[in-house]
Amino acid sequence: MSDKSTILAALAHVSMPSGGNLATSGALSDIIVHHGKAYFSISVAPDAVQASEGLRKAAEEAAKSVPGIVSALVTLTAEKAASKPQPAAPKQAGPLASGPMNPARLAVQGVKHIIAVASGKGGVGKSTTSCNLALGFAARGLKVGVLDADIYGPSMPKLFAIHGKPTLAGGRTLNPMENYGIKVMSIGFLVDEEAAMIWRGPMVISAIQQMLREVAWGELDILVVDMPPGTGDAQLTMAQNVPLAGAVIVSTPQDLALIDARRGVAMFRKVEVPILGVIENMSYFIAPDTGKRYDIFGHGGARAEAERQGVPFLGEIPLAMNIRERSDSGLPVVVTEPDGPHAAAYRAIADRVWERLEGGGTTKAAPRIVFE
Repeated sequence: MSDKSTILAALAHVSMPSGGNLATSGALSDIIVHHGKAYFSISVAPDAVQASEGLRKAAEEAAKSVPGIVSALVTLTAEKAASKPQPAAPKQAGPLASGPMNPARLAVQGVKHIIAVASGKGGVGKSTTSCNLALGFAARGLKVGVLDADIYGPSMPKLFAIHGKPTLAGGRTLNPMENYGIKVMSIGFLVDEEAAMIWRGPMVISAIQQMLREVAWGELDILVVDMPPGTGDAQLTMAQNVPLAGAVIVSTPQDLALIDARRGVAMFRKVEVPILGVIENMSYFIAPDTGKRYDIFGHGGARAEAERQGVPFLGEIPLAMNIRERSDSGLPVVVTEPDGPHAAAYRAIADRVWERLEGGGTTKAAPRIVFE
């Protein structure tokens, strides 16, 4: 089986434009080899990205020439130099005014709106929310896609009950997978379910960018990005380089989750991404045998935090066995129980988000939805 050393030996035959060879240039990331596929990135100057495409292709061909390597995914990464402070631009009109757009945030062809569903920490139900929110948009008759940007813990293949691998649309472009009328792309389609994703930051960022920009999404009204949990380098770079129309923050009611949700709001504000609103997930529990309500994680914390931050509160989703069971089975409630109260809650949140995206004025306060 091929290892890093054999690939490095092959890359030693790839010449750098400035002299020397790629293997000893210091521009290589860690090389990952998994089931005959090689993954690595090459660091280049920001103004040399286009000119370095030949270098990238040569590195890819060199890696694929190694016995046992069936394919190679090589990307270019460039760290931008910090820019000098610029005078503040006039605020734009409308509910989603957010200042000047970062020129690095290149549009994705055919996609009208891209929104991030994020959380300050893991375990708050962000992926389940992303899935059902996407289905809520589709229930409005919108053309919807989902990008699973959680490289270390991809959930969308299971949530959408999608199996198999994407096909090539041509060149390096992949066709997205699809179920329930939603187009989906996830690293989970490209690696084994039990594979450990031991990737450094640049590799994660490159993989996310490729799944975003080298996928034949077609015409979409909205692309929902299920963000990695936290506010680290991958999340920040994603927010800075993807033309996000806004972010939805998912939190549970307890103080520990709200502290991290607060960091998520601060991160998006720092990179001038509008906050579309906050969702309180696992808001309360209704005992199925007695109908008695229990506030297991507290209640109302996300609503109070949204008010404190001056952002919309989008609604409450209960801690419900039905949501968990159906999510685990790839049967999300919005599509498999469309007349149920849980599906209604997700659709209502999707409606509020869409109204803000389309500039429908200030979002009204979300009513309290209680399932008795």
